[in-house]
Amino acid sequence: MRKMLAAVSRVLAGAAQKPASRVLVVSRNFANDATFEIKKCDLHQLEEGPPVTTVLTREDGLKYYRMMQTVRRMELKADQLYKQKIIRGFCHLCDGQEACCVGLEAGINPTDHLITAYRAHGFTFTPGLSVREILAELTGLRGVCAKGKGGSMHMYAKNFYGGNGIVGAQVPLGAGIALACKYNGKDEVCLTLYGDGAANQGQIFEAYNMAALWKLPCIFICENNRYGMGTSVERAAASTDYYKRGDFIPGLRVDGMDILCV
Repeated sequence: MRKMLAAVSRVLAGAAQKPASRVLVVSRNFANDATFEIKKCDLHQLEEGPPVTTVLTREDGLKYYRMMQTVRRMELKADQLYKQKIIRGFCHLCDGQEACCVGLEAGINPTDHLITAYRAHGFTFTPGLSVREILAELTGLRGVCAKGKGGSMHMYAKNFYGGNGIVGAQVPLGAGIALACKYNGKDEVCLTLYGDGAANQGQIFEAYNMAALWKLPCIFICENNRYGMGTSVERAAASTDYYKRGDFIPGLRVDGMDILCV
């Protein structure tokens, strides 16, 4: 027993005298930004389009990704609640079009304005409303942006004038918001969105005419998802080049699935 204890003590003493092993510390330096190529835009009455490259910072890239993922998951949950009949009435989802709402919000100033059609959940989230508030409005709870009475098509936030239920009716309203910006001498613009299903509405062309005639700070944006309530664009429009529809208004065709292009 004594011999065993002596052997153990010698081993421990030797271990204590042995110099510490080297510790290898590996560090990784991540780049703070990266340069990406962007698909060239088709132009109408423009000699030069946007640049075909852009620099994206790591912070902005993560921010955009989180926002798009949040919108997608929110819409999937809304779809589930609608099928469970917890959300009643209409429920117009925008999953698959996240790059539009996140990209447009990232490209404007906080003081600028935006109005859209009835596929409005993502555009309600990007100005600052929480997922909880949007789902509460969808399920008819009081105390949210439209007191539970607006539902899917009528949500509002700061400088966001909602979804609108009448096809194409938001376009003249957007021109009116732009007129107010010009009348009050504010350096602001209004993004006025509509879908391909509304692109043949006469009131849209009337708004085009007034915006061009009065030089209004209004950007008309057609979110072309190629189907208007189940009807393909080829069956509904003689010309699907919606970026040329403004005629005397310059236009761009942008890849709406590329957030950097948006």
